[in-house]
Amino acid sequence: MGEYVTRLVVGVGGRAGVSVAEVCALVEETLRGAGLSAGAVTALATVDSKTLEPGIAGAAERFGVPLVGYPAEKLARIPVPHPSPAVHEAAGTASVAEAAALAGGGELLVPKRRSVAATCAVATAEEHDLRHHGDAEVADAGGALVDLAVNVRSDTPPEWLKRRIAASLGDLAAYPDGRSARAAVARRHGLPVERVLLTSGAAEAFVLIARALEAERPVVVHPQFTEPEAALRDAGHRVERVVLRAEDGFRLDPAAVPQDADLVVVGNPTNPTSVLHPAATLAALARPGRILVVDEAFMDAVPGEREALAGRMDVPGLVVLRSLTKTWGLAGLRIGYVLADPEVVAKLAAAQPLWPVSTPALVAAEACVAPEALEEAEAAARRIAVDRAHLLAGLAEFEEVTLSGVAEGPFVLVRIPGAAEVRTRLRALGFAVRRGDTFPGLDASWLRLAVRDRATTGRLLQALDHALALTAP
Repeated sequence: MGEYVTRLVVGVGGRAGVSVAEVCALVEETLRGAGLSAGAVTALATVDSKTLEPGIAGAAERFGVPLVGYPAEKLARIPVPHPSPAVHEAAGTASVAEAAALAGGGELLVPKRRSVAATCAVATAEEHDLRHHGDAEVADAGGALVDLAVNVRSDTPPEWLKRRIAASLGDLAAYPDGRSARAAVARRHGLPVERVLLTSGAAEAFVLIARALEAERPVVVHPQFTEPEAALRDAGHRVERVVLRAEDGFRLDPAAVPQDADLVVVGNPTNPTSVLHPAATLAALARPGRILVVDEAFMDAVPGEREALAGRMDVPGLVVLRSLTKTWGLAGLRIGYVLADPEVVAKLAAAQPLWPVSTPALVAAEACVAPEALEEAEAAARRIAVDRAHLLAGLAEFEEVTLSGVAEGPFVLVRIPGAAEVRTRLRALGFAVRRGDTFPGLDASWLRLAVRDRATTGRLLQALDHALALTAP
């Protein structure tokens, strides 16, 4: 999917003293033989110990691209098709060229090729900026834009929650004590307290999972929130992707996930597609020896939280992540939690720093899972459903706009020809929307729009009509 020109990373290795000419000749011959253009190469990559090798550094300079070095221990964890014990003994990784080419997260196009003193391999470069998030669309705007790029509910946090948080400031001299908040979360989901871990937002949980849980074959289901894959990569994992298709409505077929995947990450409802997967479909992914991570950060925006797995103890290896930042407007406070088997919770907790959640965040957590807060969240979810229907009805009036999948979250994903220009024109008209091309599985024709009230949606639809008219050929 997409209209990208394939970008390339060339992994290179070489004996001491290898010449620039030999490295360049091998790379050029390898690319030519595969029908690939040297102009598509974005970087040469190698093991750290080879970055100072004049022949390799000089080749990168001659191609006009950066030379990227990776620690040997990271490369050693990347499966390669042509491992060599001798190379592993000498360089600390079984294939410098293949592992370095793959370290950026792409797919191998050309396996290892050799000359007398050099090796190279070619992989696709990562096409998506996994660190781009919706807040970048409104950064430095000074409040001048209507924010449809960030999925935090508008007009939040409510006044009663602000007062609760403010009242906690008198307790800042004491170290945070999370026992009461943890117990409150456990009661909210009908779970033993040992199955709950409080985190500094759901994003911290992704980092803990990547660092604390051993995984040989992690798989991330895309398009989805990109932080899980970014965290896994940062921890040295080689991540595989299962990419759902727009023509299938972004629905998940459990059979698409490799049988031997021992860590699977999926969102529900999924950001950015807004698709709500049936709980039975997700539960079908569970099996002995596998950790199944379900990101339910937006589940409390679904009326009745139907299809939720939070609170289930009958699904082996299940890890559910929840966020309190979206519904309650607490992105700046950072609060979320993990629900999992006690052994998993203990492993994740051991990887946390001391006192990871602040006192104000703990107070907010306890307040947001109280019965009266849950009633308020349910009412908000029902309003969002009505507002989303109004938005979808308005979007359906535009021939240029395509919707894929059934939206169930507080945002919708749309496909528009010339979406990048439309996004720029909407910005000039006062609306910030989320670009879609940073999500694996999507390209520059996709935009994500947060659901807002009917009045805001009406103004957006008028602006979109104007932007589309200006963009028309």
